[in-house]
Amino acid sequence: MIEDLPGAGEQILLAGLGNPGPQYAGNRHNVGFMVLDELAGRIGGKFKGHKSGAELLEGRLAGRRVILAKPRSFMNLSGGPVVGAARFYKIPADGVVVVHDELDLPFGALKLKLGGGDNGHNGLRSITKSLGTKDYYRVRFGVGRPPGRQDPADYVLKDFSTVERKELALEVDRCADAVEALINTGLGAAQNAFHAG
Repeated sequence: MIEDLPGAGEQILLAGLGNPGPQYAGNRHNVGFMVLDELAGRIGGKFKGHKSGAELLEGRLAGRRVILAKPRSFMNLSGGPVVGAARFYKIPADGVVVVHDELDLPFGALKLKLGGGDNGHNGLRSITKSLGTKDYYRVRFGVGRPPGRQDPADYVLKDFSTVERKELALEVDRCADAVEALINTGLGAAQNAFHAG
């Protein structure tokens, strides 16, 4: 058994963060949804509404049973739907993996970790509060810092730049690979494979 494997052999909840609605679809804040859509394509299924308040998809990924979850709430209220889905499937906090945007990493950089602070990310703050612990896995997708004096809150609600969009599909695909590595080989091996320099 790999010690740093999410879910310790049981099913895993993969939650992608974003805001619902087509007007937000291309926003930096929605990269968690983009990665989950890529994973859903790999599973070969469609998301369906669930009483937890999230769109869910059950399937197998990297040989593990997974539940993909995209909260239908706005980002700062992500905790309720994520925890609702975790409770419904009886998944403990260490079986939860959250994919989210990260301002403190350059565009496309990936960092995987277990636990830690929310770093000002309202979606993570909501999940931590609802779960009652910081001890869940995070896959952080770098979106970079806003230029000049632009407010970070405005920046993450803007679409990726033209230059970034040229690389976005490739980076989302790589992030989905990192999620698969995490649930298949464990945190340490995934960090070694996907953390840059």
